[in-house]
Amino acid sequence: MRSLPHPPENADDFFQLCISRIKNRDLKQRLSEARPAVVAAATEFVTKAMSTELHQLRPHVGAGADVSTPEMVAVYTGRMAKSGQPGRAVYDRLRLAPADGLCPLCGQRPVDSLDHHLPKQQFPSLAVVPANLVPACFACNKLKETYVPASAAEETLHPYFDDVSSETWLVATVLATQPAAVVFAAHPPAAWPPLLQERVAHHLHRFELGLLYTAQAAVELTNIRFSLNEVSANGGTAAVQLHLDREARSRRHYCLNSWQSALYTALAADAWYCGGGFRYT
Repeated sequence: MRSLPHPPENADDFFQLCISRIKNRDLKQRLSEARPAVVAAATEFVTKAMSTELHQLRPHVGAGADVSTPEMVAVYTGRMAKSGQPGRAVYDRLRLAPADGLCPLCGQRPVDSLDHHLPKQQFPSLAVVPANLVPACFACNKLKETYVPASAAEETLHPYFDDVSSETWLVATVLATQPAAVVFAAHPPAAWPPLLQERVAHHLHRFELGLLYTAQAAVELTNIRFSLNEVSANGGTAAVQLHLDREARSRRHYCLNSWQSALYTALAADAWYCGGGFRYT
């Protein structure tokens, strides 16, 4: 998971912007009257997200006394996500925020939409609250869908509120098979709070990242086989280990917990692989 800066938009101001062009007077009046409910929900969301208590929030219907869930959802779909609408500029800015355009939830696939961290159908008052809108790839968005955590340990990592980038927590293990394979797992530092350790492992599981990374690593192992044969022919096992270690250091410099960093770190440290385990006929 890759962290992102917290959106600077004020929830109240942005909600007013989204509903500013609504021509139906009755609807606009009712949405305007729902502003306090939206602002209160936004404030509570941020407070709970900062203390890993989002699981304490309960699904609700609509916003305020007279705004239905479909009407709130329509503010997002018709007034924010839709091209040419007043909230679209913020939609695009949030969607384009991740470095290299990669989904911050998986760190692998390109962003193509915004994901509601707490789903808009169950939490309609948060439908256009920027802090609840996370850029995501289609697969991560689909895997999460209407997921609502039942406990603190089941809260997936939130890019705006969680930063787990400074220490290694994603590790890979080389399997001495033919061809060689690699599996991934979460192994956070023992000094981390137990709850954060659980959440990191749950994030990996919820988004099926182990499966994704293993599949990507299989392609990478095939791609580097030829070059490793050349390196081995010229310098033996020590040269292979040095080459892989350089590759690992380069990738860790870019992103400490990418699957590529974990992959090359594991390959460089594995005597069987460096000694010829990369060969396959």
